[in-house]
Amino acid sequence: MTATPTAFVKHLISRAAAPYRAVGLYTWFFARGKLGGDPVFAHLLAAGLLTGRGRILDIGCGQGLLSAWLLAAQAASANGTWPASWPPAPQPAHLRGVELMAHDVARADSALAPAISAGRASFVQADMCSADFGQADAVVILDVLHYVPLAAQDEVLARVRRSLAPGGVLLLRVGDAAGGLRFSISNWVDHVVTTLRGHRLGTLYCRPLAAWQDSLHQLGFVVDAQSMSQGTPFANVLLAARLRPVS
Repeated sequence: MTATPTAFVKHLISRAAAPYRAVGLYTWFFARGKLGGDPVFAHLLAAGLLTGRGRILDIGCGQGLLSAWLLAAQAASANGTWPASWPPAPQPAHLRGVELMAHDVARADSALAPAISAGRASFVQADMCSADFGQADAVVILDVLHYVPLAAQDEVLARVRRSLAPGGVLLLRVGDAAGGLRFSISNWVDHVVTTLRGHRLGTLYCRPLAAWQDSLHQLGFVVDAQSMSQGTPFANVLLAARLRPVS
């Protein structure tokens, strides 16, 4: 029996956050709050943006929430509770996360230990500016690139481009620096949340949406942009940047 999308998302939030409870209450509450309050997670599934992608790389993965979300979605589909109106659930062969902060990697390793033991997920502590991205069918970067200078951003994007298989997709969420007050609110919240999570946040290196799109076009991507701030006061945009498959 399939579920309505609203009921399904509510159920999936609980399922995806559940492994973090054994790690600690803060980690569990953060997982529930982030998965429930950020519209991008449900959108990735409802729009089918990761459907058919076998190797998924999450850059700036934090405590592994995207992996937990996709694993829960895969299990829900196998159990027959997937919304009939949605594209098929992602069925990744392997989920790989890269994260700078050691304590977040430790949380991901602990919460998702069964998936790691089964070879379905892996997490590595590394700087995205120097990490080995390997090969991927999809790369996800949510709210991370603005922490490094513009030249470093361009280098990361170029390396992502080289890591993607033909027909691959980069899902990049950014703040639109031309977003006025909503963009200012985004930056303020970013500082607060980052501080609460134990990070020291310095200068943010942000761009207008048009500049992000231009950088991706120059790398050979075909780009679709969609506002990704539903239910929030932010100026976030999700860029789905696709490589054309080889004929």
